[in-house]
Amino acid sequence: MPSALDTPQGAAALAETLLPPLGNRWLHTQAVAAKAQEVSSAVPEDERDLLVAAAWLHDLGYAPQVWDTGFHPLDGARHLASLGAPDRLVRLVAHHSGAVYEAEQRGLSAELSAYEREDSPLLDALIYADMTTGPAGQRFDFDVRMDEILDRYESGSVVHTAISKARPYLKAAVSRTLSRISAA
Repeated sequence: MPSALDTPQGAAALAETLLPPLGNRWLHTQAVAAKAQEVSSAVPEDERDLLVAAAWLHDLGYAPQVWDTGFHPLDGARHLASLGAPDRLVRLVAHHSGAVYEAEQRGLSAELSAYEREDSPLLDALIYADMTTGPAGQRFDFDVRMDEILDRYESGSVVHTAISKARPYLKAAVSRTLSRISAA
């Protein structure tokens, strides 16, 4: 199966083995994958399957079987690497949705830096899909999603602080994706 992890079908199959017991997290994952498919015109044609695969796997690190550090982007990336997943897929999962900001808050920057972050239309589109989808799969615009996250986590918490710092970065990725969709 590792050779199929960068395909939507292979990624969905792996996600389906680990995430359904997590309830809303599974609903969120399915909706993010659907949104990634919808906005795939924002990336080159030969990267569209990888975008959707990354969307299926972006929250894999929440699965109890995968959990290690408690930082889901890093835990998911490590698990995928252990399965022999393609490096680019591993890096996208590691860096989805401004993970570098939360890694800093958690003292895990060095661990996350083992996975090089790409600045690309592909990462932007993954951020767009995640940052416009609510925790139970709801369709949100970016600002509503940011407010929802900030309301869910207590002020001063790791996630609240990280998302507050990441907001301009995430907003720029969403804006670039919307521009690419309009141009396509």
